Amino acid sequence: MKRISLKKISKKTGLPPGSLVHIGEQKAEKTEITVFQYDGSKIHEKKIKNIREYIPLKDIQAVTWIDICGVDKVDTINDIGTLFELHPLVLEDIMNTEQRTKIDLYGEYIFIVMKVLSFNEKKEIVSEQISLILGEDYLISFQEKELNLFKPLKERLKSKDCYLKNISADYIAYSLIDAIVDSYFTILEQLGEEISIVENEVVTDPGPMSLNKIHNLKRETLFLRKSVWPLRDVVYNLEKEESALIRKTTIVYLRDVYDHTIRIIEHIEMIRDMLTGLLDVYLSSVSIKMNNIMKVLTIIATIFMPLTFMAGVYGMNFKYMPELEYPLGYPIVLIAMGVVGGSMVLYFKLKKWF
Repeated sequence: MKRISLKKISKKTGLPPGSLVHIGEQKAEKTEITVFQYDGSKIHEKKIKNIREYIPLKDIQAVTWIDICGVDKVDTINDIGTLFELHPLVLEDIMNTEQRTKIDLYGEYIFIVMKVLSFNEKKEIVSEQISLILGEDYLISFQEKELNLFKPLKERLKSKDCYLKNISADYIAYSLIDAIVDSYFTILEQLGEEISIVENEVVTDPGPMSLNKIHNLKRETLFLRKSVWPLRDVVYNLEKEESALIRKTTIVYLRDVYDHTIRIIEHIEMIRDMLTGLLDVYLSSVSIKMNNIMKVLTIIATIFMPLTFMAGVYGMNFKYMPELEYPLGYPIVLIAMGVVGGSMVLYFKLKKWF
């Protein structure tokens, strides 16, 4: 699970608000900027090396989506802020990849921060930050690195079968949010599979590794919950906000996304309850296993107690010990010990103690 690095956050100590400092890992070797423009008939795609190359395109009457991969370059983020007249705090939050999911309303545009979650090679949940700036007829998306999550949307926009009448800046923003929310269902499915494996392990052969897996799953679920709960508020505010930037037709789609977030939260709560119950099952299984071991050891000790007593009495070196020099004394004692031990085992069996 991705953890917040206090050392990286401390880089901003003493700096004035709005200072542009990248906080987080550098995940993109270079900043890539892709511009999609819809002029009323078709989509035009263009890759640019610098945001200044967009200046001639800005005056074109078109719905524009600017997708930026890489948020660690201060000059690039600063140029974007100058070009679109963005608040310094917005630029600061874009470069702070440890930011929490949130929505800020600035009148002429809406600023949204979200988290895209995925599993790494160690089966730990890691997050990527996505920032959106929704303005009138334009949308700017900021990614730490290029994600496959948005490729289907880009391909759909470039497709000849795309229903162009619905293309607007707020609709593209909805599509991106919907893709992020849908990706959480994939995370939940993988968590469910991991829980099923651990559940079978706990029931059949619980061990210290089982407890470690349960705690890891609880930690990942908590991290997922912290990401989803604020996202519900973001979608709710977008749905209920009476803004000229969001069309009524888009609100219907946002309402559907809000329903998805509720389903995800309910599923997460169910997983939390399952893990709590799984922990109880583990403790019960370990307790039962320990009780069975102690029962066997106790039965063995109980059987040997009278045999040890008989062997101890018979082995005392007294001169006038009865039958001490009797030739059949040893086999008689062994037979007696066998009869006593067998009788005790039979008695325990009848009592169903093992």
